[in-house]
Amino acid sequence: MVPKLGQARKDEHLDICLDAPVEAPAVSSLFEHVHLVHDALPELSVDEVELSTTVLGKALDFPLVILGMTGGTERARQINRDLALAAQRRRVAFGVGSQRAMADDPSLATTFAVRDVAPDALLFGNIGAQQLATLGVDRVRDLVDRLGADAIFVHLNAAQELAQPEGDRDFRGCLSAIARLCGALGEKVWVKETGCGLSPSVARKLIGAGVGGLDISGAGGTSFTRVESLRATGARRVLGETFSGWGIPTAAAVASCADLGVPLVASGGLRTGLDLAKALALGATLGGMALPLLRAQAVGGPEGAEAALAEVELGLRAAMLLTGSRSIADLRRKPRVLTGDLPRWVEILEERRVPAGRGAESV
Repeated sequence: MVPKLGQARKDEHLDICLDAPVEAPAVSSLFEHVHLVHDALPELSVDEVELSTTVLGKALDFPLVILGMTGGTERARQINRDLALAAQRRRVAFGVGSQRAMADDPSLATTFAVRDVAPDALLFGNIGAQQLATLGVDRVRDLVDRLGADAIFVHLNAAQELAQPEGDRDFRGCLSAIARLCGALGEKVWVKETGCGLSPSVARKLIGAGVGGLDISGAGGTSFTRVESLRATGARRVLGETFSGWGIPTAAAVASCADLGVPLVASGGLRTGLDLAKALALGATLGGMALPLLRAQAVGGPEGAEAALAEVELGLRAAMLLTGSRSIADLRRKPRVLTGDLPRWVEILEERRVPAGRGAESV
């Protein structure tokens, strides 16, 4: 049985994300340093812009996934169902929050169940890497099957766990556990960070283990170390505050991991359709959003979330037209300018050299 403390923590996380400043101060995704080049003569109609894509055999009307946030409580059940319904209506992907509660107490499976409201959506399950190592392949495969998921995100969240009073402290064995799950489920296993980003070196290890896709989930959006600091006391609160800005900025993680040969989700601070366009231009396959859609659902239910998705789609379509891009493939071929700290981040992450004194980079 899941301890009542664990269920209370889930709702406490939701309260903090809805009401508190959970984005670390002075930490940026660096998307403001990605500049798409305006085309004053696009020779396109808005209706000609093609946003659709196919991932894991599922067609999406535009390349976005509503990232997993919650589960395990009645309140979480309603959030999951509302967001999944919005995903079904707007034809985007959807993921549930960590299914650890469901693994511990099968009766909580109903708080994750969304297939009846999202029968066609690309659906991701979710489990922590530490829990995967403990549960084993067969139990995690059962979680995927019971959810009716198309794939599962295995999440990495060491920084959050360290700040969480009741969090994990031992992170050994995660890579080998992921490799075993990949051996059983193949490309259905995707790995995601939770706000601190993936470097190319870590991404290559995961690809070597057999993962089918990656969500880089970089710094610049919701900081779960900050979330934990807001609910902790004493030394853990100080630790969470100290590391609330820890991580690789999202734009830098996307740019440096884009050519590794697997689908890439760009998440961590995406707030608009223009942000999504910039992520796609850098090489992402999908954008990922959580906090804006959680807050939209809290105000307006599934209709509120659906309206927020429509705004993102409208912004993406506008950005593509204004760069003269008929398709996402066209957008990736268009020039963009990287300024500020972003070129240096990419240089270090890719372990390459940029000539000294170069302040901006056009690629």
